[in-house]
Amino acid sequence: MGMFLAQNRLLCRGFVNNRVCLQSLRNFAAATDNTKNKNTTTGNNNDSTASVNDSHPLQGVRILDLTRIIAGPYCTMVLADLGAEVIKVERPNFGDESRKWGPPFLENSTDSAYFLAPNRNKRSVCIDIKRGTKLLHKLAEISDVLVENYVPGTLERYGMGYEQLKKVNPKLIYCSLTGYGSVGPYAKRPGYDVIASSVGGLLHITGERDGPPSKVGVAVTDVATGLYAHGAILAALYQRHRTQRGQKIDVNLLSTCCSMLINVAANYLNAGVEAERWGTAHSSIVPYESFKTQDGYLTLGTGSDAQFQELCRRLNVESLSQDAKFKTNKDRVKHREELVQLLERILAKDTSRNWMQCFEGASFPVGPVNNIREVFEDEHIQAIGLVKTLPHPKAGSVKLVGPPVVYSDARNDARTAPPMLGEHTDEVLGELLGYKQDELAELREQGVIQ
Repeated sequence: MGMFLAQNRLLCRGFVNNRVCLQSLRNFAAATDNTKNKNTTTGNNNDSTASVNDSHPLQGVRILDLTRIIAGPYCTMVLADLGAEVIKVERPNFGDESRKWGPPFLENSTDSAYFLAPNRNKRSVCIDIKRGTKLLHKLAEISDVLVENYVPGTLERYGMGYEQLKKVNPKLIYCSLTGYGSVGPYAKRPGYDVIASSVGGLLHITGERDGPPSKVGVAVTDVATGLYAHGAILAALYQRHRTQRGQKIDVNLLSTCCSMLINVAANYLNAGVEAERWGTAHSSIVPYESFKTQDGYLTLGTGSDAQFQELCRRLNVESLSQDAKFKTNKDRVKHREELVQLLERILAKDTSRNWMQCFEGASFPVGPVNNIREVFEDEHIQAIGLVKTLPHPKAGSVKLVGPPVVYSDARNDARTAPPMLGEHTDEVLGELLGYKQDELAELREQGVIQ
């Protein structure tokens, strides 16, 4: 076992909290001996009570999380799923604003269901950012990554800006998630998903062709920004392994939104083509949209002429695929309205379930437009065990959508429920910073912590 630990010390090099990493490795080694390989490495482990061990890629990485709402918390949750220790710093008595974004609220709790979505696998510590700067500096000193989503310039006023913390911890990776970045005329504006999506053109291209702009049903720009940030942090950790230096990362909602325009942006930048709303349809492929059925909607598309021919065969209208107006995709785009109306009449004659049986094994993409109940009752979703149930001290248990990524030789799992406000303040400050109970009591009386 000594050789095991010696070999795996290599995993810890470059991390600020080297001591914690080594201790985690020792715990893992001991657990392996005691359980005789129980909970072996899996990509989709259902044992939500399992602790972080060597099979988690980010074991030994500590993240100081000063973010709220969606983009930042989503980023740190993805990192936490991979084994990073995430300390969520919240404002005493208030906490993350999304805790109040209900109804619905969690049973026997003041926390909203909204808050649950991006906050599993974290510990909540309540520290007043104005009066608790000393505590935050101490935590930053022993952390690998700090993630924040304040308006640029805000944290500098409290001694928590990058240049200030760089002196405290030169190896710190400091990731800022903002609405518009740290430079430019919009830099000081607060960031909101729907506003960035408006300014960034996403709302302009979303909605029915003859209708008003529409936002996506979830905060997709927030989520995408969080994913960009998570990838950037991993890259910075990898670079730090070579350089032994930290750095600042800037990720913002507007730039993320513009990057998501992909082909729409390319069409304008290279051909001057202005985009328009298409509803569920596609500007360059026909048919490729949702069609009303007897009991709902069905989405299908044919990306090739062969797929269109197969669709027509399965619908018993093979003559359509031979019609000069519909023979090639170029023809079908030109005669879009006529073809779509023909397909609408056909598909409206039966239910989505029956059409899915008719299309079983088809080469073209097709699927029902499920409501949320149907999503989670879907046989495939249930078969892959995507929904996880985690114990919660107030509600008994909570259900969450688990990590969507599966690894062959690593763990990526939902282990602990989103924390209650300040649930781990004493635990974190006591274990990591050595504060005794009387010292914590004094800080609490002064309003520094909760």
